[in-house]
Amino acid sequence: MVTRWPLSPDRTKTFGRFWQVVYFCLLGAAFTSRMSHAAPPTVIYPEADLVALYNEAWQEAKARILDAPKGAPVKRYMDENVYDDQIWIWDSCFMAQFTKYAAADYPGIETLEALYAPVVEGKPSPLRIHIYDNPPLFAWCELLYWRFHGNRARLEDILLKRNLLQKHFEWFANPPTGTRPASSPNRIELQAVTAGNGAKGFLWRGAQSGMDNTPRGRGCGGYRGILWIDAISQQALNARCIAELYRALGHEQEAQTWQARFDALAKEINTFYWDERDGFYYDIAFKDGQPCRVKTIASFWPLLAGVVPPDRAERMIACFAKDQEFFGKFPFPTVARSDPDYDAATGNYWRGGIWLPTAYMTLQGLERTGARRLADRAAMRLLRQMSETYKTVSPATIWECYAPEANLPSTEHGRRVRSGFCGWSALGPVNLFLENILGFRSFDAVTHTITWQPPEPEDVDHKIQFPMGIEHLTFGDTTVSLWSNDSTLRVETSRPITLIYRNRTFPFAPGKHVVSCGQ
Repeated sequence: MVTRWPLSPDRTKTFGRFWQVVYFCLLGAAFTSRMSHAAPPTVIYPEADLVALYNEAWQEAKARILDAPKGAPVKRYMDENVYDDQIWIWDSCFMAQFTKYAAADYPGIETLEALYAPVVEGKPSPLRIHIYDNPPLFAWCELLYWRFHGNRARLEDILLKRNLLQKHFEWFANPPTGTRPASSPNRIELQAVTAGNGAKGFLWRGAQSGMDNTPRGRGCGGYRGILWIDAISQQALNARCIAELYRALGHEQEAQTWQARFDALAKEINTFYWDERDGFYYDIAFKDGQPCRVKTIASFWPLLAGVVPPDRAERMIACFAKDQEFFGKFPFPTVARSDPDYDAATGNYWRGGIWLPTAYMTLQGLERTGARRLADRAAMRLLRQMSETYKTVSPATIWECYAPEANLPSTEHGRRVRSGFCGWSALGPVNLFLENILGFRSFDAVTHTITWQPPEPEDVDHKIQFPMGIEHLTFGDTTVSLWSNDSTLRVETSRPITLIYRNRTFPFAPGKHVVSCGQ
């Protein structure tokens, strides 16, 4: 909270530069004490409601750290808050996105190990996997984890020694359709196919895609009548991330091999899944490869995958920005508001409900294609919906998903969705708050570089407030605390870092620093 930082913006103005430095030095002992605190990091921001939601997310997530049963490949794991004896691939992958900010305390990456053992390596495990053919997101998770933590030994182990990411890519490309793995209650529904027009892709089902009751496939034979745009885009994302990880280890030849796989998938997506009439990527009919014109949030996976040419990206972004499609007061409905199956009342789960994993995916895709300001505005609107729901709905909690037209939780089969879902819903109070509102765009553990770009006033509906910052955050082998009142930076770091703040570069040696950064 702001009160943790004794020097407010008003008081800063009254201090000369010399006395300001003296003031901070006198606080050094207390500040250093705070630097040694355990994760999660503390946030500084004047809006108490958003800070409270951030803290609530970590508390709810802490309750989902479970001891693994005897014989499991890990000692602890993150549970998504559905079945205590089962874990999901795509829930776990998204939980790894927020737990990386507090990896010492929250076993997000360990949970992936609990999945690798049975799914990729064929080892028995008492932790059952609910749906083996969930979205293939392991490589994306590992790339983001690598950038944040820079754990070379882990990367060499999973990529070079055990070949986990490559093996899972091949498994998804050639799935054992119809079989039921011993450690799963579900049979494999995923099937690699070729459509009537020669397009390659995958047949899937709603639950397997993660979008349980989605209206996709309407008019095209249902779920088994379409090739799913997200499945092939996720495979392209897989290939790109594997190439980047090989390149990070200096294995350029292998990186080029996986880049070629990415290029081939990108060509397939852009040749067959793009609809020029609507300017949108769609699922396509298995029978003849024609577009299945059901607009859902899944069509933004190509943006994140990095397969979209600039002119098509502009049209996808323009579609998202329309209130009658995916933006508005409550952005990220999972079905476009213009679609006949859109449920305005509650969102009815995946028929318009707002889900944090697909919102986060879309935000990452928007930012990747240059629409950062639109992404920041959408992130703030979603955070405010979560905050208002937390304050006004009983119990005060973070929900599985949210209604698309009100500050309310969504419904599933007519019942209110699950509460305490941190779980992947922590992506909002943690990732969206840190990355889009406070503006911590990246932490690069390999180069010890932080990119901090708070939104400009015009980037969000409500003016970004100061002071803002974060205390005792650890990325890689570096622990930092950062504070800004927009004209002065206060930094403490345990190792040398480079801070890029509002496009200006500041090198910092270990220790405490105060610098002017006024425009």
